[in-house]
Parts: sequence; structure tokens; C-alpha cells
Amino acid sequence: MGDLELLLPGEADVLVRGLRSFQLREMGSGGWNQQHENLEKLNMQAILDATASQGEPIQELLVTHGKIPTLVVELIAVEMWKQKVFPVLCRLEDFKPPNTFPIYMVLHHEASIINLLETVFFHKEVCESAEDTILDLVDYCHRKLTLLVAQSGHGGPPEEEESQYGTPMQELQKQAELMEFEIALKALSVLRYITDCMDSLSLSTLSRMLSTHNLPCLLVELLEHSPWSRQEGGKLQQFESGRWQTVSPSEQQKLSKLDGQVWIALYNLLLSPEARARYCLTSFAKGQLLKLRAFLTDTLIDQLPNLADLQGFLAHLALTEAQPPKKDLVLEQIPEIWERLERENRGKWQAIAKHQLRHVFSPSEQELRLQARRWAETYRLDVLEAVAPEQPRCAYCNAEASKRCSRCQNEWYCSRECQVKHWEKHGKACVPAAQGDRAK
Repeated sequence: MGDLELLLPGEADVLVRGLRSFQLREMGSGGWNQQHENLEKLNMQAILDATASQGEPIQELLVTHGKIPTLVVELIAVEMWKQKVFPVLCRLEDFKPPNTFPIYMVLHHEASIINLLETVFFHKEVCESAEDTILDLVDYCHRKLTLLVAQSGHGGPPEEEESQYGTPMQELQKQAELMEFEIALKALSVLRYITDCMDSLSLSTLSRMLSTHNLPCLLVELLEHSPWSRQEGGKLQQFESGRWQTVSPSEQQKLSKLDGQVWIALYNLLLSPEARARYCLTSFAKGQLLKLRAFLTDTLIDQLPNLADLQGFLAHLALTEAQPPKKDLVLEQIPEIWERLERENRGKWQAIAKHQLRHVFSPSEQELRLQARRWAETYRLDVLEAVAPEQPRCAYCNAEASKRCSRCQNEWYCSRECQVKHWEKHGKACVPAAQGDRAK
């Protein structure tokens, strides 16, 4: 994989230098689409670099050119577009797009950015280079995790198969719901990497995490609900690599990546010197945190030995009196990106939707063909397979797969027998997908 290169160093430098923020009404436009394609290339190259362990030039370029704040602004802007403009767009009577893929790309933009941030935030200098926007990113992660907890009380994310029915717009809305779940899981990882930098975060950021949002208690709720795990047909399933996968009995005691991210974030938020000096252990916080003792088994501590320190902290906490809420007067910075974007666009949501309906999401057939060619060049099959986190799995039995559906190229199978058995379900998506590819 180390020989596979999507971007030459000079190309990556040009793409990073060119990153900029767009207004909400510009999303989906020609210039915006070009930047989305560039971001996807940077995203895939960053994953290739990290996987090959041969240095990470994308991360270095983003820091050198001061582009992490730009990515945070773009992330929150597309989040606002999805919340404020997309619902209005769907309600417009004359909104009958010939093809929903241009809208899908805007919805997918948030996933692209958070995925890139997850890849590069592993490095401490990236967190530091975010500067004041780290406050906005903390707020963003808090919003996503709060929705994740709320969703887990209502049956979890929608099934992928359910999106194969209904009108194209209904299907798009289902895809957006599933995408939102995956984005929230990426936000969890980004938050964990931010907590790795407790010693370099500003007092305002620490206060935001520990007091304003009380992230330790939110993470306890996440562990309790574990929205990335479920029981299906008497079998344990976990959401990994974009799909639900059955966990074999021999692997069920193994700590999942997402559970590990929560535990490491809790360790940082509770036991770092900066947090211990500032986190107020009220009676509510004490009650929530002591719930963790039920999860701290010997098997878990064997896999994450540092959690023995957390176990000792909780044993001490159980014997101490709760602290009264602090009422200190603190002057602190507040996040400003969401508030600024909302102030600039308040009362304009319908006007933005109508503008985009006329000028962005109603392309001609020739424009669609041209854009389809550009997408095909961006999403090269060899690169997509190289950045895949693991060996493809059979869509029917979940075994390792080596054969791909020849018609749509989307699903994998371990054998012809499994492909035939799965056709009744897969056929509903396979035929439209193949027809769409031929239209391009």
C-alpha cells in the first residue's frame, strides 16, 4: 500500500493552500464542488499516509498553512445547511430534482470533513493549530454526542436496507439519517483526541468541556446506552466500518474501538491534572460517575491497564462528600462560528433554498455527465479499496469476501451461493445503481 499515491507532494500543497470557506448559498456550486473533490482527495491521501506509516504530509500541510480553522468553519457551515436549508428545500413544491446525487454530495461533505479531522487530530500539533476554533469543535462534538444518546433511546440508526424504498428524496433523507449516525461516531473519536491535549487547552476550552457541557457525565450515558452495539436475532452486533457486523462469541469480551475511545476520553477528563483542578464533583456528577464501577471489570482493565487508576479514583470518590456547585466569576471565550453563521443567514433560509433549487440542484443532463466523470476520477476504485479499514465482508453471511457484484460493483460476496441467496434483497438497489452508472 505504501506505493499507492493519490497526490504528489506538490499537488497536495496546492490543494491545501486553496482551501477556503464558502457561504451557505454557495454550497453545491461549481467552486464548492471543486473544493469538495479536493477534500476527498486529501482525505484519502491522509488515510493512505497513516496506514502506510510513512509520515503524514497532509497533516503537516494543514498545520503549516493554518487550514484547520478553515475546516472547522466548513464543518459547522454544512451542519447548519443540513439543519436549516435542507428541510426547507425538501418542502418546496417545485423541487423535483432529476438526480439527487448533487444534493447527496453536500450532505456527504460533513462526513468528509469530520473523517479528515479524525485522521489528522491524532497529532497534538493539529489540535493546537485549531486555535480559537477548538471551542467551536468541542461544541460541535457535544451536539453530535447528545443526539447520539437521544437516538439510542429510540431504536438506534435506521437500517441501510430501509433506504431502498420510496421516492428518491425519501431515500436521500434515509441516507442522511444513517450518515448522521456515522458522523457522530467520528465526532466521538475527534473529541477523544482533543482530550489527549488537556495540558495545552485554554482555560475557556477546559471550562466548556467540564462545566458548560459536563462531558464526563455525557460519556457515562454513552457507555450505558452503547449505541454502536445491539442484539439482533440473539447475536451481538457492533457498528464498524460503516455497517452492523456480528461479533463472534470469542470476540465479545474484546474492547471495541468506540468503547475504547470513550474510556480514554473519560480517563483524560477525570484524571489529568488540569481536569482534576477544575471539574466540580457535584452530587449529580458523583452519582453518574460511580455508575462506571459496574463496567470496570478485570477483563477491561487487562485491555486498558490505565483504567486501574480510574478505578482507584472512583473508589476514593465513593468515600468523599460531593462538592457544591462552583459560583466563581470566570471571563471566558465563547464559540462564535455557529452564532455568526446563524446571524448572517437568519430569515434567509427559504431564499437560499430557492436560489439553490434554480442554480445548483437542477443541472442539465450534460452537466450531470460532466460531474459524474469528475466524481469517477476522484473516487478511484484502487484507492477506495486501499483505504478500506479491513477485508470486505460478504453481504449475506459476513464472512471475508473476494467477489464483487459485477453489475453494480457495490456489494461483496464470499461465494456465488451467497450472492444468489442475497439477490432478493440486493436486487432492489443493484438494478437502479447499475442503470445510474450506465447513464453517466
